[in-house]
Amino acid sequence: MTEGLRASIVIPAYNEGDDIVPGLDRIFEAVKLDAEVLVVVDATTDTTVPVVEAYAAAGRPNLKVLINDYGRGPAYAIRYGIDHATSETVVVTMADGCDDPRQIDDLVRLVERGVVVAAASRYMPGGQQVGGPRFKSFLSRMAGITLHVFTNAGTRDATNSFKAYNAEFVRQVGIDSKDGFEIGLELTAKARRLRLPVAEIPTIWLDRAFGESNFKLAKWIPKYLRWYRFAFGRKLTVEELRALTDAPTTP
Repeated sequence: MTEGLRASIVIPAYNEGDDIVPGLDRIFEAVKLDAEVLVVVDATTDTTVPVVEAYAAAGRPNLKVLINDYGRGPAYAIRYGIDHATSETVVVTMADGCDDPRQIDDLVRLVERGVVVAAASRYMPGGQQVGGPRFKSFLSRMAGITLHVFTNAGTRDATNSFKAYNAEFVRQVGIDSKDGFEIGLELTAKARRLRLPVAEIPTIWLDRAFGESNFKLAKWIPKYLRWYRFAFGRKLTVEELRALTDAPTTP
């Protein structure tokens, strides 16, 4: 772990180009804790790479581009970023600028206080989702609220990718997800089955104003359902949990 570093902020990106700049601006304006920012792409030819390298060269030495070699797609990019983070608290946020980085410091502090998953919640009092597909929003809201009510999951927004994690917890339980953005739900469900603490703070999510979303609802619904169902059940040990899942070891 890097001396004095409080957080590693992982941003999976795919051909964002200049569209990533407003989000980076907001992160560096909002985050006051000592943190590194890791933008993870699948290839050196990704249009995000030269933009981020130029941004870092202009005076942001804590900003880095990582080339993911685990496999293509956001799940592998997030896994790669978490595995290569140098802090024991990892925050995952999206490159599209929809997340509000003003919550990052508070999410980090929650993890430092002992929760293993700290969620930025659109669906708790004080939170809000502005824009985005209505059906996707409905499914996400219902999943979060029902998990909160019936499993005491610790958050009403289990599907949101904008979360902070205890890195040791992630190393212990592993990450199974190979497609999409279901990692947030997966790790929340695993924390619930281990009966480890999860907490939330409100956030306001704004639909992206530029570029194109890479979220593929029809393809990823079955993957979300797997982790939704997994959250229900008796308390497990880490060994039992790993036996029920197929999380790979770090390549």
